[in-house]
Amino acid sequence: MDISRAEQRILHILAQGGCIQVEKDEDGRIAEISCITRDGWHLPGLDLALFRKVKRKGAVASTNGGPYRITRRGLQLVRSQTDNR
Repeated sequence: MDISRAEQRILHILAQGGCIQVEKDEDGRIAEISCITRDGWHLPGLDLALFRKVKRKGAVASTNGGPYRITRRGLQLVRSQTDNR
């Protein structure tokens, strides 16, 4: 399955130890999404549509209401790069 460059970028950040934090409003709908690198930096470029595409492919998941992290399926989808640790 091919994934876009933006999806690839997000998955690399998550594979290196980053996470996606989701804040919800009173109705339980997603109000704000932020992708945070393992160093604590906020990564721009993650919007709701991109998050839904990555989640629909099973590349990210949340456990016990925590932040979204990469899954085994996401690790299979991500292509290796030289800066991957």
